[in-house]
Amino acid sequence: MKARIPGGQGGGQMAMMKRIQEMQAQMEQKQQEIENSTFTASAGGGAVEVTVTGAHEVKDIQLQPDVVDPEDIEMLADLLIAATNEAMRKADDAMEQAMGAFKSGLNLPF
Repeated sequence: MKARIPGGQGGGQMAMMKRIQEMQAQMEQKQQEIENSTFTASAGGGAVEVTVTGAHEVKDIQLQPDVVDPEDIEMLADLLIAATNEAMRKADDAMEQAMGAFKSGLNLPF
């Protein structure tokens, strides 16, 4: 029969599991925070401004009156796409940075 040593290997595994569960809860909370945050980007020197959530939902689009040219709708579309893509990148970067902090805290080989 093997003797159990208080605080031995079994205790270390339990502590590790508890730490992982705590980190998972923190990650989920941070992920929710970022998904509920807004990110804004502009294009065309501020002529177009787009705000999105961390969950990639477009919340607002602001247009300067001089950018609305009925003769050049294509340019307006390009500016909207550019601003939207940049706002989405900001949201992705925030999520990646937050999750990277948790990964580095785990000291795992990936």
